[in-house]
Amino acid sequence: MQRTSSCSWVKGIAEMFASQGLDVPRLFDAAGISAERLANPDERFDADAVSRLWQLAVAWSGNTALGLDRELAARYVNFDVVGYAMLSSPDLRTALSGMARYMAVISDAATFELLPAGHDAWLVLGGIGYAQPVPRQRYAFGLLSIISVCQWLTRREVQPLAVDFKFSEQPDVQRYRDVFHCPLRFDQPENRMLLAGADLAAALPSSNASLLQVHEHVLQDRLAALGNARASYRVSEEIIRRLHRGEPRREDIAASLALTDRTLQRRLRAEHSSFQQLLEDARRELAAKYLSEERYPLHQVAELLGFVDQSNFFRACKRWFGLPPAQYRRGLVRDQAGTLH
Repeated sequence: MQRTSSCSWVKGIAEMFASQGLDVPRLFDAAGISAERLANPDERFDADAVSRLWQLAVAWSGNTALGLDRELAARYVNFDVVGYAMLSSPDLRTALSGMARYMAVISDAATFELLPAGHDAWLVLGGIGYAQPVPRQRYAFGLLSIISVCQWLTRREVQPLAVDFKFSEQPDVQRYRDVFHCPLRFDQPENRMLLAGADLAAALPSSNASLLQVHEHVLQDRLAALGNARASYRVSEEIIRRLHRGEPRREDIAASLALTDRTLQRRLRAEHSSFQQLLEDARRELAAKYLSEERYPLHQVAELLGFVDQSNFFRACKRWFGLPPAQYRRGLVRDQAGTLH
């Protein structure tokens, strides 16, 4: 399945790059994308191509902290109709929950969720379906964009209590400290930030129940057009979000979608699918991704796929690829080396 980002999101990034002196048409051309496509609001852009844009922009600008600027994030981030639905929500927590629900409209290569931490909550930003590693600048800009939208919604200062990054600490770490203004941790399992319960409970001045209903109808139509309104798609997304914490239970997935377990099973059957098959497909997709990146030891890949031990992972790889994981990885690395030459 090809993962894509919306035109409005990519256009905002392109305008941010242009504000930093980059030649955007040339940048898009080098990334293998026609910049003319930005004129069509219904366009979607391949997620890996957007990563190439980021890689080239960082290299050409010589700025390893490209996008780490609150003013830039506030000016150029565009959440499109998702943002308007959030603006009409009663409070920040509800708005962010809506963002999690409709994230696929912005990018179905991105995952976003709220994880309770007492009265506070972690806002977790992840990615799925990428063939290539995602530049760290892209994730950092994504988290900063979420802070910006929180401030836009509440019309007040919102500061995270802590921020975690999956990547290692870099020489430009001071730029991260300057924009996030909170304790930072690197080499963590997820890219995420902790928001205070008081901020999450903040009422939104623009709250409007009638407008929210209108915007949500539009978003449902957008999801349907993308093929993302199907129960099987939503279950797959939830499985992928949760796998690294262990094999998810069907009942928990159903509850997260505001469905009973029986209703979920009935909807999946109507789509000629099942929870077990979706779990198998999600694991296979992620296994191919993780095994293509040598930075993940095999035992860690097994954990990220929610297996309780490596023997189950070994058997699954034989089932999916006809090879044990180490041998399959060697073949992938060989193929990638051949492509580079």
